[in-house]
Amino acid sequence: MLRLPVLRHAAPTSLDEAIARLSEDGAMLAAGGTDLVPNLKRRQYPEAKTIVSLRRVTGLDGVSVDDDGTLRIGAMTTVARLADDGAVPEVLREAAGAVASPQLRNRGTVGGNLCVDTRCHWLNVPETWREAAEPCLKAGGEMCWVAPAKKVCWAVSSSDLAPAMVALDASVRLAGPDGERTTPVAELYRDDGMDHLAKAPNEILVEVIVPPLGERRAGYRKLRRRGSIDFPILGVAAVLEIDGDVCTDARLVLGAVASAPVRVTAAEDLLTGRALDANVIQEAAELAGKAVRPMSNTDLTSRYRKKMVPVFVRRLLRDLVDA
Repeated sequence: MLRLPVLRHAAPTSLDEAIARLSEDGAMLAAGGTDLVPNLKRRQYPEAKTIVSLRRVTGLDGVSVDDDGTLRIGAMTTVARLADDGAVPEVLREAAGAVASPQLRNRGTVGGNLCVDTRCHWLNVPETWREAAEPCLKAGGEMCWVAPAKKVCWAVSSSDLAPAMVALDASVRLAGPDGERTTPVAELYRDDGMDHLAKAPNEILVEVIVPPLGERRAGYRKLRRRGSIDFPILGVAAVLEIDGDVCTDARLVLGAVASAPVRVTAAEDLLTGRALDANVIQEAAELAGKAVRPMSNTDLTSRYRKKMVPVFVRRLLRDLVDA
């Protein structure tokens, strides 16, 4: 049985207090803890000294809709609530409903899923296994065992909500010692398995802001070995604006194929201004497959995952056109 290391636990009651505690040496933020706790048990964060819980901080959960249709989602809103809320666009309910299992969705949070750490089968294993194989770059070693020739960590983004939020052009509100700022979700991520979040360590994601979907069509599809629990090994999110038979705007985002969500602008450009018949959809799907190069760092083979990219893109686009 893997046990947690000895840690201090802080339970601040205000956002300012949480930010202050998070600025301390060795502090780590906990929301639902569904990913953090297993990682701590595997000793993936040897620098961790204090867990700063957000559970007692008020005002960080809930879903509301502004007069103009803008959706606001508190970072501590559970994934289960997001999946079940009728005010939430179906694409987000699809993505939330695909996260893990009912038990984990009841505990996990929206902010936690957006900020979930990158994953790799060289990293997400017990400490003794990592030591026996020699630690990878992210675990303090000298190289990435996925691609030893390069000093780059290829651990993959494993969030279901991130591709959907990027496709919807959502933003996040961050709070830190220097105040609050708002940034697009697309700019929250770096394609760097070790430093994948473009926010300061002592900044806290407090709210997600989603613009109105309007008459646009949107969807999310997920590939995983099992129908529950598993992290994505491919996620596909798309938003289409269709006037008659012609696509007037398109956003296509892939998850779990790199260290950050990948927006496939070449496929978007191809779709825009054209009638979405089977040939155009196939062309876009093939462009999406060429845009990414999954690595051998998660479940199933990289070759299979790459082959599944155009398959899942084609299926999703067809579903949205036929909706």
